[in-house]
Amino acid sequence: MHAAFLADSHELCQDNDMQAEKPNKYVSPALQARALIFDLDDTLLVDEEVSREALRNVAEFLGINAREEQEQFIKDVSMIAKKKWQEGPCYSFCSSIGISAMECLWGHFHGEQEELRALRTWALAYRQGVFDEILKEYPEAPKIAEQCVALFEHERRARQRLFTGTSALLRELAKNYHLGLLTNGAPDLQREKLSHSGLEPLFSAIIISGDHGIGKPQPLIFQKMLDQLRVSASEAIMIGNSLERDIAGAHASGIASVWMDLGVEEEKKLGLFDFRITKLSELLAILPA
Repeated sequence: MHAAFLADSHELCQDNDMQAEKPNKYVSPALQARALIFDLDDTLLVDEEVSREALRNVAEFLGINAREEQEQFIKDVSMIAKKKWQEGPCYSFCSSIGISAMECLWGHFHGEQEELRALRTWALAYRQGVFDEILKEYPEAPKIAEQCVALFEHERRARQRLFTGTSALLRELAKNYHLGLLTNGAPDLQREKLSHSGLEPLFSAIIISGDHGIGKPQPLIFQKMLDQLRVSASEAIMIGNSLERDIAGAHASGIASVWMDLGVEEEKKLGLFDFRITKLSELLAILPA
C-alpha cells in the first residue's frame, strides 16, 4: 500500500490499539477483499459536471454567452431547483432513496409505485417552475421556460459519459473480484444510466435503492448487497464519492471503503474512509497485484 493512501486513511485506523502496538498484526482490508462494491453517480459515471454542461447549453440558448454569467446562471438554477425540491411534496421520498433536485429536472420516473406516480406528476410542474423563476432574473432573455425544460432534458441525456478508463478498469477488476453496484435513485433513471454506460454485464449484483424503498447510508441495503455477492463485510470494499452516503454507510456496516475525492469542499467534514483516491485508476495501487 502506498504511503499516500496510508496518510489519508481513516483516523480510526491510525488510532487502533492493535495497529499501534503490534503493527505487524494489522491486515489491510484490501488484502482480504473478494468483492468490490461501486457507487454509480460521480464514481463510475460523470454526474454533476454533465448537469452543469447541460445548463450551460441552456444559458447559451438564452443568449447568455459570457462565461461568468453562465456560471452565475448555473448557480442560480441549482439553488432554485434545490429550494423547490426541498419544499415540494415528494421531498421525503426523494431524500429517502436518493433522488436529487437535478435528477427531478430530467428523470422520467416510470413505475407503478404510488410515490413514483406522485413524483412523475409533480416533476412536470417543478421543471416548469424552476425555469419560470430563473427567467425572471434575466429580463432580457426570452420567456420560453418550456423550451428550456426540453433542452435541458435532451442535453442531460445526450452528454452522459463514464469517467475516462472506467470500462477497462472494471473489466480488469472483474477477473479477480466479484463486482457489485449499489446506487441510490429512481429505478428507471438509474437503469437508463447503467444501460447507456454498457457496464451492466460486469456486475455480479446490482441494487438500486428505489427498488427496495431504502437507500444508502442505511446498513440494511449494504447487507442486501453482501448477501447477493455472498461475501462477509470483511471481504468487501465500498468505493464511492459521497462521504455521507457511501462511506458512512459502509463504515456503519463494517465494510472497508475507498473515498473518491472529487474536491467538493463540503464533503470533507466527515472522514470515515480507509483509503482516498482522486480517480478510479488509483484503485490499482490499493488492491493486491
